[in-house]
Formats: sequence, structure tokens, C-alpha cells
Amino acid sequence: MITSQDIQKILGKYDLGKLAIGTLGSHSSLNIFKGAKEEGFRTVCICKEKDAIMYQKYPLVDELIIVNDFTELLSPTLQERLRKLNVVLIPHGSFTAYLSTEELTDSLHVPMMGNRQLLHWEANRKSQEEWLRQAGLRLPATFKSPDDIDRLIIAKLQGAKGGRGYFLANSPKSFYKKADEMIKRGLLTKQDIEKVHLQEYTLGVNVYPSYFSSILNSDVELLAMDRRYESAVDSLGKIPAQEQLEIEVIPTYTVVGNFPIVLRESLLPEIMRMGENVQKKAAELAPPGIIGPFCLETVITDDLKIFTFEISARIVAGTNVGIGTSPYAYLLYGENMYMGRRIAMELKEAVKQRRLQEVVA
Repeated sequence: MITSQDIQKILGKYDLGKLAIGTLGSHSSLNIFKGAKEEGFRTVCICKEKDAIMYQKYPLVDELIIVNDFTELLSPTLQERLRKLNVVLIPHGSFTAYLSTEELTDSLHVPMMGNRQLLHWEANRKSQEEWLRQAGLRLPATFKSPDDIDRLIIAKLQGAKGGRGYFLANSPKSFYKKADEMIKRGLLTKQDIEKVHLQEYTLGVNVYPSYFSSILNSDVELLAMDRRYESAVDSLGKIPAQEQLEIEVIPTYTVVGNFPIVLRESLLPEIMRMGENVQKKAAELAPPGIIGPFCLETVITDDLKIFTFEISARIVAGTNVGIGTSPYAYLLYGENMYMGRRIAMELKEAVKQRRLQEVVA
């Protein structure tokens, strides 16, 4: 396991006057790179050839490193190159989607903003549930086995999969039928079904508040809010009910984009307390807790109860809708503040205060 002492040794060889911000070329990279450039950092992108056009059209990257697969981030040669470029990596959903938490904690010898130990809690849904319940949040019920299903549930894969392969079921028979269909369609494997997470489906509006946990300021800031646009469930309303029954459609929940949302003000105090409580519990579970961005994935019911069904302990793609325009970031910082820039601000201030080792791992 890579220790904080290992990272401090690496940082000791860095030229902090030439510190660079790097990440994988997907998910929220444009958000991260734009914020880095606005705060005066050089930027480094590890990118697949097919995606390079994005960084040609949006010239936000100073060093573009082309790889065949994101797992090449683990190669000693690439890591040495990143260290020579004085890179601090910013993790996002593609890190945990393409690399295991064990690889990120044991084999990635490049400083990374955040708390690596919390990646284990994020990747395992049972651990997530324990964390959130201990933080005092309201969670939907979960089921140990498909045979226990006695109400509407949503079946989810482990880790950051962007909603791919999720489906609804309301009985054991319904579950096994839909699971077989998802396997036939290539959306799931038999191994996925064995490890699927079964969670009560809470009827309400999905709301995703994004926070920034500042170690330097000992504060949790609410910076953004969004909801997801999912295929094919969000297109079902265009099909009349009779046709839906006839074609026996099984909706999927693959995220294709995000909408900004402004929450009614009376709900904000609870949303803010939820973020603070999650960070307090994280500091007990894996000191110093969350470093930088995190997101709670919630459902708000018609009686205004807030259920939390997931946490992402890093930047989420939903913050992309707030680049330059988030009302919550505006309330705190004025114009042109968003998650990518807030990340860069924290790193810049950490260097200034000689506390960089406190915000990277």
C-alpha cells in the first residue's frame, strides 16, 4: 500500500513552482482543465487516440499523452513521466471504472488529490451504506437476495458505471426474467448478476448535490446541483402506455447527460447538514476524511423527505453543468466559480501555505 510518507517523498522531488494538474481524458476532464488553466496551472491529459479531438477543439491541455487503454496509467514508465512533469492527478469516475481500488491505492505512485482510502468505501455499496447510515442519513431499504424482493427495487452494479445495466423489478420472478434479458442484450454478465446491489426504489425527484470539502478551511461547501438524463427510461414517456405493454420494454438507466437544478430554499439547510455529517463520519473512518469534491445522490419524495442512495467521493460529471454558471458557487464566490476551478484553487492555496501534503495522497 502506498503511504502518505511515500507521497511526501515524491512531492519532495517536485518543483512546486511548476506544479501541473492532470487527469484521464474523459468524464469531467474539461471541467478540471478549464479550472486549472484559470488558476495558472499547466495541464496534463492521459487520453485515448479517439478522444484527442476534444482537446484539439477545446485547447485546455498543455501535455497530451496518448494511451491505448487507461490501465496504462499503472505503467512505471508513464508514472515516471507524470512525476517529471510535477503532476497532481485529479480522480474522477473513470479512475474507479477502469482501475480497481487496489490498483489505485497500491500501484499508482503519482500524487493524487483526495483520500485514497475512501475509494474502498465508494467502490463497495455495502460499505457506502454503512458510512451513510452512520452519518445519520436516510437510506432506502436493501435486499440481500433477489428471493427477498417484496416491493419495487432497482438493481445496480458495483462501482462507477454511469447507470449502465440498472433495471427495476418488483418480485423474484420479475428480477430473474429481467436479469436474463439484460444478459442477452449484453448489458450485464452472469458475474454482474451475482454481485448486483438490490435497493428499494424510492419514488421522487432525483437530486445530486455536489460539495467541496476543504481541508485547508475545515469547511464543507455546497457548490453545485444537478439531475441526470438517462437512456432509455427518460424517453419512455414518449411512448403511449398501450405500446409500452405490447413491446414489453425493459428500461435502462445509462446516463447520457445532466440538467442543472435549483432546489427550493427550504430544503437547503438539510442538504448542507447532510454534506457536513458525511464528512465528519469520513474523518472518523479514514482520517482526514474527504479531501475535495464529493456528491450525494438523493431522491426527494412528495412529502419532502430526502433519501440518499449513493455517494461519490470525488468530482462527478454532474458538476459539468455548473462550469461558469452554478448559482450555489456564485453565492459563495461570485462569478465564474465551479468545481474544476475550486479544485485548482485549493491546490494553489495549499502550495502557498506549504500544506500540499495535506490535500494529496
